[in-house]
Amino acid sequence: MQITDVRVRKITKEGKMKAVVSITLDDEFVVHDIKVIEGEKGMFIAMPSKPTANGEHRDTAHPINSTTRDNMQRIILEAYEKAVSEPEAE
Repeated sequence: MQITDVRVRKITKEGKMKAVVSITLDDEFVVHDIKVIEGEKGMFIAMPSKPTANGEHRDTAHPINSTTRDNMQRIILEAYEKAVSEPEAE
């Protein structure tokens, strides 16, 4: 499985969430609403989730092993850094 496209939507308002990302896997499957968050230990991604009946949030899509998560996070954060460094379109 390869990430074949990353689309970054930067968040301009103040706060910990810096972007919302969509990724395409193998040019065949899209995952929307991955969040780029600035935490105490640096940037990380949060997978899409929805609230449960008891008020907690549960991921609706996520990697099932740490190697895949680390690879996905690296690619997404690289795309985010590139998007941040590009000038805004007018």
